[in-house]
Amino acid sequence: MFHTICYLKQGNPRQQQAYKAIKQLNMMQDLIDYTPILCGTIPIGIDVKDSDLDIILEVNDFSDFKTRIIRLYGEHEEFTIKQIRIRDTPVIKTNFHYGGFEFELFGQSKAVYEQYAYLHMIVEHHLLKEVSKLREKVIHLKQQGIKTEPAFCEVLGIKGDPYERLIEMGREKGII
Repeated sequence: MFHTICYLKQGNPRQQQAYKAIKQLNMMQDLIDYTPILCGTIPIGIDVKDSDLDIILEVNDFSDFKTRIIRLYGEHEEFTIKQIRIRDTPVIKTNFHYGGFEFELFGQSKAVYEQYAYLHMIVEHHLLKEVSKLREKVIHLKQQGIKTEPAFCEVLGIKGDPYERLIEMGREKGII
């Protein structure tokens, strides 16, 4: 379902607005070499006012990617690009504003379907369909400033590192 952004066209008003902004940028086509996937809270309908559009990408050459990203989006409001390490993995992260959204492009040399953002979204999407009132409770915690994965774990009573535990639970339940 999340392999393209077509589902956003028939989504809630915020999803439709996201679809429009992504299409106006021609982002999915311009970044097709990196297998772009929209992840996060907006695709699964648990976004809050300040939620951003998270696009994950498989990037093996950070230098070429950086050049392309600066050319495509460098003139947009609050543009930044940086290379960091997360869980001992080099990543390249770009942020900018467009169409009423903050965009975050997140690249690493790992297939998008193996990246934590995608796996978390798939597990969370499954749980939202499975657990009554989960959506409302998670949104309520997010409105208080709690990040998505910790919010899910708090509501579900899951202890430990929420980013690791959601992955483990997804594997144990056969979701991912």
